[in-house]
Amino acid sequence: MGIFITFEGIEGCGKTTQVVLLKGYLEAKGYKVITTREPGGTELGEKIRQILLNSNSENITSWTEIFLYEACRAQIVKEIIKPALEHGRIVICDRYIDSTTAYQGYGKGLDLESVHRINSLASQGITPDLTFAIDLKPEVGLKRAWARINNIKTTEREDRFEREGIEFHKQVREGYLKMAEKEPERIKVVDGDRDIDSIHREICGIVAKKLETAKG
Repeated sequence: MGIFITFEGIEGCGKTTQVVLLKGYLEAKGYKVITTREPGGTELGEKIRQILLNSNSENITSWTEIFLYEACRAQIVKEIIKPALEHGRIVICDRYIDSTTAYQGYGKGLDLESVHRINSLASQGITPDLTFAIDLKPEVGLKRAWARINNIKTTEREDRFEREGIEFHKQVREGYLKMAEKEPERIKVVDGDRDIDSIHREICGIVAKKLETAKG
């Protein structure tokens, strides 16, 4: 089996940049790496992504929202994640089950036990070997996120979660920190309020140790 790494965090935390950098680092060392994202990652998933993240879809209920995410997840696990891991690849996913727990569980207030059960079903029980929760104050993250969004010249802007109130994002952040407390071996909290290279070096160090242990 391969190694499954996920990146998590609030809007604007910089995780997507770190996914790209880690892929380059690992490929330079000779590893075969697959990167993907949630929501999205498959043809069906990208269609669901447009429904979920576009602010024109503002009338989605919290339960409808979570089932759309889980539909996307079930597809990406079947098409990409599970086959790649079975072929010994390193899979890096930009968001996964912890996003659902943080956003729909802690942020939207859905029953956490129900969220965990649905996550497990959609993911076929596939849990990341290592998760990076890039931590950042919501005020800073949202400022970054809106700067990025406003530079995109399209009407299909993915800004539905950015339009949530600051308290929502604080709850999401708190959710990530609570999950990291419960699973410190898997979830590594990384300070996102630093320069990109410093964050990248810390992540590479943690991944290198994980790979050594896996060889073990």
